[in-house]
Amino acid sequence: MTQPLPSANTGSHDLPVSPALAAFMATDWAATPLPAAERVPGHQVMPARRARLSARFPGERLVVPAGQLKVRSNDCDYRFRPHTAFSWLTGLTGEEQAGSVLVLEPDGDAGHEAVLHLRPRSPRDGVSEEFYRDRRYGEFWVGRRPDLAETTQLTGLRAEHLDGLEKLLAGPQVVTRLLGGVDPVLDALLGDRSDSGGDARLATVLSELRLVKDAWEVEQLQLAVDHTTAGFEDVVRALPTALRHPRGERWIEGVFNLRARAEGAGTGYETIAASGAHAGVLHWIRNDGALDPAQLLLLDAGVETDTRYTADITRTLPLSGTFSPVQRQVYELVLAAQDAGIAALRPGAAFRDFHRAAMRVIAEGLADWGVLPVPAEQALREESGLYRRYTLCGSGHMLGLDVHDCAKARAEAYLDGVLEAGQVLTVEPGLYLQPDDLTLPPELRGIGVRIEDDLVITEDGARLMSGALPRTVAGIEEWMGTLLG
Repeated sequence: MTQPLPSANTGSHDLPVSPALAAFMATDWAATPLPAAERVPGHQVMPARRARLSARFPGERLVVPAGQLKVRSNDCDYRFRPHTAFSWLTGLTGEEQAGSVLVLEPDGDAGHEAVLHLRPRSPRDGVSEEFYRDRRYGEFWVGRRPDLAETTQLTGLRAEHLDGLEKLLAGPQVVTRLLGGVDPVLDALLGDRSDSGGDARLATVLSELRLVKDAWEVEQLQLAVDHTTAGFEDVVRALPTALRHPRGERWIEGVFNLRARAEGAGTGYETIAASGAHAGVLHWIRNDGALDPAQLLLLDAGVETDTRYTADITRTLPLSGTFSPVQRQVYELVLAAQDAGIAALRPGAAFRDFHRAAMRVIAEGLADWGVLPVPAEQALREESGLYRRYTLCGSGHMLGLDVHDCAKARAEAYLDGVLEAGQVLTVEPGLYLQPDDLTLPPELRGIGVRIEDDLVITEDGARLMSGALPRTVAGIEEWMGTLLG
């Protein structure tokens, strides 16, 4: 399972290690144990999660990998983020988890025993030179990892060296389900030994188990929202400088991302800082444009906490601090659509209801503007959908450890399902009026507006988690004026 050491991970420009240096490196290191009380955040909720998964697959071995490092360029890797399912089941979210694997081993009437297989802290006794010679995993190069006993302390799970995993998986025949497509080493190792269809079913169950958030998860998501709110405030304060920079969108991105790295693990997805006509590109992440005070800025961004829960918020702001009449016209239609979508959120409502409510407002507004070639009712029919030329995408999605959370859930449990208390989702209608769209009057072309908020479904409706950021025209103008002084 592990890669050969040290030659495989030693750079071509590293100097040779003499026997004298090797001997010297193996001596006189102080013990640095973790504090005895240290646990992974949320450790108290992890056993119940694993028990729910165990109950769905009695007598079967479940293999959930964290994933492997991925090369960015030559000998440099991307920053590692463990797979969502692995983190959800273990509470381990750090970059040092590359290569780790959680195995739920069938344990008779007891269900499963959860065992972590991982690469522990490198020894310093001279047996291995890994800690100072291995550029990918050595502590000297990339930082400390917990040892096996510390991992057990942190998680409450038995921990084993990764080297023994291949032997375990090659042992007595047990129906094995692998969360595939995450770890190419395991994909190749298990091959035909993984139960037919197991990958898809395990991924589906893991997604569906996460649809309803527990109270601790909602707290983490609220923390992500609060940090994101601070990041939006940082951006507004930075607008005078960003407006002077030839790539002001990049300046905006950098300001928000600074807050994300300072308060959490980083951003939950690539920040969208789209000014002017760039706001009509749904996933604009090039962020290489200048800012024009006569135009709008669409900022779609979210802080990911250290526990890996992410916010997902969009505000469309006038770069001058004040909406022009036509900008206000477009913005207020999108806001009315969002209000209608939010009003449709309640337990028992169809998941698609909030989108339908928002799109009815959009279609009727476009018809009132004389933009649609057919009446709104006709445009809203499934066989038509002509209003979508100007809005196109859905109006929201589940939110959690992934920005588009629970994506492997079956349609009947998610998209065609009903809302439940504890679910967290976004409501984000938008209008994307392309600069070259000849169906639009010239004054509307090149305007993009999206308003996105995060909400948790409650017993009698929904709670707006991102309400600290203003949504109305007057609220935004007052908020920006206060921040800009």
